Amino acid sequence: MPKKRSRKKQLPQTPVKVTIESLAHDGRGVAHADGKVIFIDEALPGEEVEFIYTESRKDYAEGKVVTLLSRAADRVDALCPHYGVCGGCSFQHVESSAQIRIKQDILAEQFKRIGKVEMPEIWPPLEGPHWGYRRKARMGVKYVAKKNRVLVGFRERRHPYLAEMDNCLVMHPIVGTKLLALGEMIAGLTIRDKIPQIEVAIGDEQCVLSIRVLEPPTDTDKERMRAFGHEHNMSLCLQSKGPDTIVPLDGEPEVTPTYALPDLDLEFKFKPAMFTQVNYEINRQMINRVVETLNLNENDTVLDLFCGLGNFTLPMAKFAGSVVGIEGDQPLVNHARENARHNGISNVEFYAADLSKDLGDQPWANRKYNKIMMDPSRAGASEVLQHFKKWRPEQIVYVSCNPSTLARDAGILVNELGYKLVKAGVMDMFPQTGHVESMALFEK
Repeated sequence: MPKKRSRKKQLPQTPVKVTIESLAHDGRGVAHADGKVIFIDEALPGEEVEFIYTESRKDYAEGKVVTLLSRAADRVDALCPHYGVCGGCSFQHVESSAQIRIKQDILAEQFKRIGKVEMPEIWPPLEGPHWGYRRKARMGVKYVAKKNRVLVGFRERRHPYLAEMDNCLVMHPIVGTKLLALGEMIAGLTIRDKIPQIEVAIGDEQCVLSIRVLEPPTDTDKERMRAFGHEHNMSLCLQSKGPDTIVPLDGEPEVTPTYALPDLDLEFKFKPAMFTQVNYEINRQMINRVVETLNLNENDTVLDLFCGLGNFTLPMAKFAGSVVGIEGDQPLVNHARENARHNGISNVEFYAADLSKDLGDQPWANRKYNKIMMDPSRAGASEVLQHFKKWRPEQIVYVSCNPSTLARDAGILVNELGYKLVKAGVMDMFPQTGHVESMALFEK
């Protein structure tokens, strides 16, 4: 039987010369060629480049630079030797202060285009370390038989394969400098081809690596892991299924990572797979800005939506009369309550609720709140905004990890619910990447 021919059209291999006109919201350069818009990796506005196609669709195409014919003033040489192959970073070719400026421009553009609102005042950006900042990550693991090597790290840019990398400059050095050693340790295990990922959780003092195992390790395997953990000051755990199956190696103590907010005398405990902010320096600055902006006192009743393990709830409770935290994940809610007890805070309540659903039957939802803080996922908070008509808060602080959904929700708050966007700004939570973390203040 004749082989079926692939329908995928062969991409042209001849480099095409274009001038980069602008940046897309994910930081790729935008140009036009052959009647299409082209999104080009690592290209900056004003630059003349030769690119080759990496993808071609009906109404747009993607490409990568093969020759840089002219160089933008904001361009720098990437520090990491794996940049361009590894998909973890997309902005290392941009000077640090220009990264912030680009992200501020993206935020303002999204407000205007999607939300139909203007940014009247811009907060100064929150900035921290540009390298070695990342304390939470899920790293891929792959045994490559041909090379007799185990790769540990992140996927290649726009490919499902793991990048071959020796270290990672944005990861905290306790893990970022140990990728080769980790790979060598795993290569010596009998189950080296049965480990797909490692969950990294680094606290202020503790480092926990949760190793996903598709088959139980042998006693010899466990001893090898234990020795590695002791040598590198890490707690190695095994994860056989979901996050609730994470357990320390036999005989090893369970290590609970913590992070502190020294200005507020607070300490948070978290389990390795729980959501926490990846950049502690920016997290501290961000919390301080929220508390200062809301100017809380004992007469304030605050609602904290998408509260997680209480990252904003407990700091606000230090100043407000009472704070109610709502989170969709029951284990996180239990943990938030535990963190409140751990810090001796009694003027908080935590409830589990799906904030995308009707909340009419929830007793907490039928109270009044004069201030609301929210920190939703990338999907934003559009469904829960309809309840604001009942709560009628005077002030809303919205922390966002996706400027397009923040802009959409700002449009609802301003154009439908009668709020005013007072100020907004970016926070450099993820330097060297295209992620835009931001905060906005709305007032009645």
